[in-house]
Amino acid sequence: MATANEIAQLAASLAQLAERLATHDDDRRPAPRPLPPRVLLTVEEAGERLGIGRTTAYSLVRSGALESVRIGRLRRISVSAIDAFAARLIAGSAGEAAA
Repeated sequence: MATANEIAQLAASLAQLAERLATHDDDRRPAPRPLPPRVLLTVEEAGERLGIGRTTAYSLVRSGALESVRIGRLRRISVSAIDAFAARLIAGSAGEAAA
C-alpha cells in the first residue's frame, strides 16, 4: 500500500501533467477561421433583421413584397433584398409625410 507521502507526490505529478496538457492543447489548437458575412438569410433571420415577426416575414415573401430565392427545399432572402425592401418602405413613408 502507498504511503501518504507517495500519494501526495503522485497527486502533484498528476496536477503538473494536467497543467502541461491544458497549455499544450491551447498552443496546438488552430485559431478559428472567421466566417465571411452571410449573403443569404432564412426568412426568420430576415424578419429579425427587419424587426418584424416570423409570420409577417413569411407573408411578405408570399406576396412578393420581399424578394426570396429557393435553394432546393429551402427559402432564403438576400441581404440586398432586405435592404431594398427597407429602402422602399422608407421612401414610401417619406412620400406620405410630404403629402
